[in-house]
Amino acid sequence: MYRRLLILLLLLVATVSVQGQEPELVDVRPSVVVSPQPSKPHNPTKAVLLSIIPGGGQIYNGQAWKVPIFYAALGGVGYLVYTNYTEMMRFKKEYLTIGYNGQSTLPDYSGYPGSSIYNLYQSSNKNFQLFIIVTAAVYAFNLLDAYVFGHLYDFQVSDDLSLRIAPSFSSVPMSDFAMAPSLSLSFHF
Repeated sequence: MYRRLLILLLLLVATVSVQGQEPELVDVRPSVVVSPQPSKPHNPTKAVLLSIIPGGGQIYNGQAWKVPIFYAALGGVGYLVYTNYTEMMRFKKEYLTIGYNGQSTLPDYSGYPGSSIYNLYQSSNKNFQLFIIVTAAVYAFNLLDAYVFGHLYDFQVSDDLSLRIAPSFSSVPMSDFAMAPSLSLSFHF
């Protein structure tokens, strides 16, 4: 009981001390921000068309730092596609050479039965197909990124954003206390 009263008293003192300060003067006059307009408006469709070559749309949008990220992602996924394709073809060739019941002649897989080689072929085939889909997804994300940021190119964010947090009291219906401590948030923009 005393702990609740002590917390309530501390919040009351903090609120009174915050409220006792002079309020900030806020300029309520409407302000007009004049930004230089380019001779041609920025075109998101052009960003997508330039992004057919990965990174072209990002450079058009002024975000050239994204280009190495997209090329690294496409290169990594492309390497995995190539690796799984070569393994798949190696296991397929080996399986067709030895048949289902024969023994493998690959140096790393000597002694493996033909059914195991077939299972390794199927696994490599599934991974190959999966990474083809991931490559398409990375490429589509490149196009989507260029389109979205092409639309947001002219979006202006004010520098006069602020957040003020202050302790306060609010009424709580159907409780032991008529007032409860709370936080007040106010945004100014």
